Amino acid sequence: MDKKFPKQIPVFPLSGVIYFPRTNLPLNIFEDRYLDLVNDSFRSNKLMGMVQSKKENNLVYKVGCLGKISDYQETSDGRVLINLTGITRFEITKEITNQKKYREFEVNYEKYHKDVLVPEKIAAAYDKLNFMEKVKRFFEKNGLMINWKEFDKLDEAQKINTLSMIAPISNEEKQKLLETISLNDKTNTLLNIIKFYSYENSYDKETIQ
Repeated sequence: MDKKFPKQIPVFPLSGVIYFPRTNLPLNIFEDRYLDLVNDSFRSNKLMGMVQSKKENNLVYKVGCLGKISDYQETSDGRVLINLTGITRFEITKEITNQKKYREFEVNYEKYHKDVLVPEKIAAAYDKLNFMEKVKRFFEKNGLMINWKEFDKLDEAQKINTLSMIAPISNEEKQKLLETISLNDKTNTLLNIIKFYSYENSYDKETIQ
């Protein structure tokens, strides 16, 4: 696993964007430092990390996602539009001191080695019908319209990761889902979060009455 991906990667810290393996993330790049990061990555191995930044002191969360630039377009006003395809999660081991405008980190992929398994080999033993029923109800209550027919074409890992990425929950909860290792644990975690929101909403209604 470690031989396959670089141990030192450029990282784009972004608040409020939690990015998962096997999902796609379109990005509109306009800041100098991130234009440098994207252009350097595109010219080398096309790999870059995304990690959620914390509110205080330039800190970032310890777990992020490595992505590959799968689409790259320059605009006439100097911006760059890219699509990033998620590959595997990583743990940050330390920040690298450099002379660049952007940040680089030393990372380890070992904990999340199953992210790169072919879809058929990823064991998923959760109750799919019950899970999807609750998720659909939760999304509809929050006004999120999903094309479920298209969604059904995704493999299991893509489904769970996509739902975790777009769910109407807090950034901290999405980060928790990102750090959850197995698919089955991720579905349980997401269901518990949904249960909490549903309980809160019914409690609020009772309180108002």
